Amino acid sequence: MKASDLFVQCLENEGVEYIFGIPGEENTDLIDSLIGSNIEFIVVHHEQAAAFMADIYGRLTGKVGVCLATLGPGATNLLTGIGYAYLDHAPVVAITGQAGLERIHKESHQYVDIIGVFKEVTKWNQQIRVPHTIPEIIRKAFKTAVLEKPGAVHIELPEDIAMMDTEGEPLPVTPLPISRPAESAIKQAAEAINRSKRPIILAGNGVIRDGAVESLRAFAEAKNIPVVNTFMAKGVLPSDHPLTLYTVGMQAKDYVLCGFDLADLIITVGYDFVEYLPKYWNDEAMNPIIHLDSLPAEVDAFYPVQVELVGNVKEGLDELSTYVEKKELWEKVKQLKSQLDEKLHAKDTISGSPVKPQRILADLKKAEKGEAIVISDVGAHKLWIARMFQPEKPNHTIISNGWASMGIAVPGAIAAKLANPDKPVIAVTGDGGFLMNGVEIATAKRLGLAIVIIIFHDSKFGLIEWKQLNKFNRSNEIEFTDPDFLEFAKSFDVQGIKVKHSDELLPALEKAMPSEEIVIIDVDVDYSENVELSKTLGNYICKL
Repeated sequence: MKASDLFVQCLENEGVEYIFGIPGEENTDLIDSLIGSNIEFIVVHHEQAAAFMADIYGRLTGKVGVCLATLGPGATNLLTGIGYAYLDHAPVVAITGQAGLERIHKESHQYVDIIGVFKEVTKWNQQIRVPHTIPEIIRKAFKTAVLEKPGAVHIELPEDIAMMDTEGEPLPVTPLPISRPAESAIKQAAEAINRSKRPIILAGNGVIRDGAVESLRAFAEAKNIPVVNTFMAKGVLPSDHPLTLYTVGMQAKDYVLCGFDLADLIITVGYDFVEYLPKYWNDEAMNPIIHLDSLPAEVDAFYPVQVELVGNVKEGLDELSTYVEKKELWEKVKQLKSQLDEKLHAKDTISGSPVKPQRILADLKKAEKGEAIVISDVGAHKLWIARMFQPEKPNHTIISNGWASMGIAVPGAIAAKLANPDKPVIAVTGDGGFLMNGVEIATAKRLGLAIVIIIFHDSKFGLIEWKQLNKFNRSNEIEFTDPDFLEFAKSFDVQGIKVKHSDELLPALEKAMPSEEIVIIDVDVDYSENVELSKTLGNYICKL
């Protein structure tokens, strides 16, 4: 058989449902071998979007997302999305074509060393040099991508290798190993927790990755320990849960950090440093740490680990629960939660034109009723979502965090809808981020997917303006001219709704949510409170 045929058989054996990408001259044999396959190839309009789609698909399903590009510019266009998967720990396999082996030793059309380019943003990165190695390389790639901590893997298939005749068959897919923290460490951690008077849990992305959400809730409830989550662990406790102290992640002293200031022990569960550096929540390195994660703790002066529990997060929580005594909920938790609720919802009903971000997010919460998957792009709106928007379920608010890539919302929403066709999916983006990959609505339209896109419209890079005003008290080179987004929507034969006043927003959302088509809601946003929020956080003092 042809090597590219064996390659596709191996992908089918791994359970691949979709490949996101763009065909090119050097991957034509692989594209041809997909004819008759049960794998659906999703043609996109930019390779960056393909990598974003693979990432979000992998993150939401726990399966490996797969993206494909040709050599040279096609491959380098994948790089941003691959970096996102690498830092935010989503299982992705990127496949790129390459020039034939006979010309890679010299200067050649479109040839660069993509293996070298991808080295720093992948867990494993391999060129196929002889066709009979394809089953081993693909099995290793998929296994490596999903092993804790998950991430991006890259396979390069040169065009001459793809055309060769070969023999072979896919290797069996075997269950992943599950490691458990040592019993001695479990007991030591339990003793420390039992001695503490005011423990607090910091829940990170690993809680969701390891399927430990229910175990975390059971542990927190049984032991009466309050929980704070990172951006990427939103929804591990529902917003009305008495033990949730909501979300941390602002690179400033946010109100929720009062809980850390008052605590005498911090239990980090599935926490990745890339989510929120310890110096922001343990700035004097005063609080000892119980570290529960799949890998040993990173060394950091602000992360004084007392006990390390290394292993599967769910297994660790379940085992720890048998040794930790139930505690009295420390006195100030209810008071802190009450204050947080007051601050987070103080401007939910604020009226006016243009519309405050707090009002946009409050109305979005009313309209989606805790059921939608919300994909946040990067920009000023991201910080408001991270702080104000609390989902009711895990993996229902996806924020690009470690890599923080603009342009992810629309392609991410497409992948989310493919992964969860029965759930409403909402892309929340700034106008700057939307203009980067907004053309992918053509992909969504071609696939018949219904998604809602909310554009925070201010005709500038609002987050950069925010940073400039904080640093220099002036801004520069952040404004641009937007197209008419309703006409833009019309050109793709999708619905567009303009919102200029807060009173128009909820009706627009309620109209868009049940639609079986793509709907773009263009909202004029008032970001005048960005700097005020920064000043408030900068002057934060825990007064409990």
